[in-house]
Amino acid sequence: MSSPTVSGGQVARSAQAPPVEQAPLPVPSRDLPARQLPRWRRAFAEAVGSGLLVTAIVGSGAAASRLTPDDVGAQLAYHSIAVAIALAVLIAVFLPVSGAHLNPVVTVLAWWRERRAPGAAADAGCYLAAQFAGGSAGAVVANVMFELPTVALSSTARTGVGQWVGEVVATAGLVLVIGALSRTGRTGAIPLAVGGWIGAAIWFTASAAFANPAVTVGRVFTDSFAGIAPAAAPAFIAAQFGGALLGAALVRLWWPDRSSSRKERHVRT
Repeated sequence: MSSPTVSGGQVARSAQAPPVEQAPLPVPSRDLPARQLPRWRRAFAEAVGSGLLVTAIVGSGAAASRLTPDDVGAQLAYHSIAVAIALAVLIAVFLPVSGAHLNPVVTVLAWWRERRAPGAAADAGCYLAAQFAGGSAGAVVANVMFELPTVALSSTARTGVGQWVGEVVATAGLVLVIGALSRTGRTGAIPLAVGGWIGAAIWFTASAAFANPAVTVGRVFTDSFAGIAPAAAPAFIAAQFGGALLGAALVRLWWPDRSSSRKERHVRT
């Protein structure tokens, strides 16, 4: 049987593969989660995770200052290693439970992304309260473990442009790491990557990379190696949110989501 005659233009058109709609990039695992667990359970996980993180930060600083009282470099080394490992482990543990935000800047950015979803604002509010309460409690626990005053406002003044810029850099890098890995489907690498980034940033930033408002508030309540004076905390927190906005802008620039990519193509055409 002879095949039907088809004009050259028709052949060319039929030979072209039909356009394939690309699947959307994965929803970041550290955005507000799919709410499989009740809100109070997820918020409690955020409180415990934030508390343990601050306990690791304050406790490792106290231990390091006792082990090597005359060697600040060794103190910083011990402290950074302990913080990096603890942060990576806590994220790995709580990631499937609450998304392992453990950081108000992460929660605020996740809320903004999911702000139209039912319950997103309530989730974010509970997470924020849990993070700040947990972080403060974690400092108290570390104080008790090392027989420091249970609650003592820090006298360590951390101020100046260099330290504020350090917080911008540390927090922007943190958001960039999370966003890049989330939007390229590599969420399994987030725990080690975030722990590695913060562990390194403790060394290369003048501020020692707090990069977390809840951690900053918690560290107000310990007059030890890791403390920060109450008067210095607001500027640190402002710098952290500024860094978070910068990091989010870079993520959107280099790894745009599906909707923003469509808008950009529409503008170009």
